[in-house]
Amino acid sequence: MFTGIIQSIGTLTDLKEKGGDVELTVQTGKLDMADVVLGDSIAVNGVCLTAIRLTEKSFSADVSRETLALTSLGNLSKGSSVNLEKALTLATRLGGHMVSGHVDGLARITSQHDDGRSRRFRIKAPDALAQYIAEKGSITIDGVSLTVNKVEGASFELNIVPHTLIETIIGQYQTGTAVNLEVDVVARYLERLLLGDQAATVKPKKDSINEAFLTENGFIK
Repeated sequence: MFTGIIQSIGTLTDLKEKGGDVELTVQTGKLDMADVVLGDSIAVNGVCLTAIRLTEKSFSADVSRETLALTSLGNLSKGSSVNLEKALTLATRLGGHMVSGHVDGLARITSQHDDGRSRRFRIKAPDALAQYIAEKGSITIDGVSLTVNKVEGASFELNIVPHTLIETIIGQYQTGTAVNLEVDVVARYLERLLLGDQAATVKPKKDSINEAFLTENGFIK
C-alpha cells in the first residue's frame, strides 16, 4: 500500500527485454534507499513494482506484458522521468489516501490552463471508470493522491498547486499525455458491498447499481 505522496522524481536509466517482458532500472534521485531491501515494493508512476536489484541510488524491477499493456509504463523510454514512492509502513504519515498501486486504466490529459499560481487539468477517464469518480473525492494520477474538483461524465478536473507541479512529473504533462489512473478503493468495495447476496451469483452489469436496485434492496426508502 501507498499514500499517493510522491517522495522523489526518478529517471529511467535502462530497459531490457526479457522473454517478452521488460526489466527496467530507475535512478532514484532523492529517494532514501537505506531501508529498502530486495523484494520491497516501490510505486513507479503509481504502478506497484518489486525491487529485484538494488544500489544506493537505483533499483531494478520486472514489468509483465500485462502491466506494459494496461499502464503507461509501456510508453517509457530511457531518460523518462517517473514518480516514485516507497510502500508505507505503520510509522508512515498518511498524508494522501490509501493507494494500492494497482492501476485501473489509462486516462488522458485533454486540456490544461493556468489558474492563479496553480494549473488546472482536464482529464478523460475510460467510460467504465466514470462511476467511481466523484467531485471532491480522491483519485490517483501517476501515483499522486489528488482531489477531484469537477466531474462531467467521464471527464474530470484537477487543480494542481505549485509544489505538486515541481515535486512530481505532473509539471511535465502535455495535452494528450496518457496517465495511470487508480480510483478510490473505497468506491470499489462499496459497489461490491451494495450487491449483497447477489455478489456471489451475479456478475454486475455496468448499470447494476442504480436507483431501482437501491430501492429494491432497502437502501432507499
